[in-house]
Amino acid sequence: MNRLLPVKLASALAVASLCACQSLPTALSQLNPAPPAPAAPSATAPNVEIPMSSLPLVEKRESLTATGYAVISVQNHRIPAQQRLLAIRAAKLDAYRSLTEQVYGLRMDATATVADMVVQNDTFRSRVEGVIYGATLVSITPSGDDTYETTLSLDKSTVQDLRMLYLGQLVAKNK
Repeated sequence: MNRLLPVKLASALAVASLCACQSLPTALSQLNPAPPAPAAPSATAPNVEIPMSSLPLVEKRESLTATGYAVISVQNHRIPAQQRLLAIRAAKLDAYRSLTEQVYGLRMDATATVADMVVQNDTFRSRVEGVIYGATLVSITPSGDDTYETTLSLDKSTVQDLRMLYLGQLVAKNK
């Protein structure tokens, strides 16, 4: 019985991650209005059309994109050229963080303290953890006088590989 627990857990996580995408607003479903390619008919299964709204968001787009930003003047160096290089690096890391959020999700912890029906303290913490590989650098551009903007792209098949790798690690960890 305990040997089946990791398999059940991985299945539940896969279903939960696919179902979570369905609750996004329908405006996001317009990102790729092209209909999905029809699946090849199989001898055992009837030919059933799957509505676009039931597919996960990742399936509707060819790739994920993420943009990161960094301010030049706050970089810890006194030489302006080095500050620009550090800002480019920080913007790229911010874009990678954003890609990681899209692939694996974001863990949010929140606490609120209420006394005499008045909020005394409200705290939010977020954390993202994951592995990203295969991202393509789309652009590095100055945005305004003091900011760099970096855009990364990640192919849909790579996203699926990353998620399968993650689920495999969860199963291995729970054995």
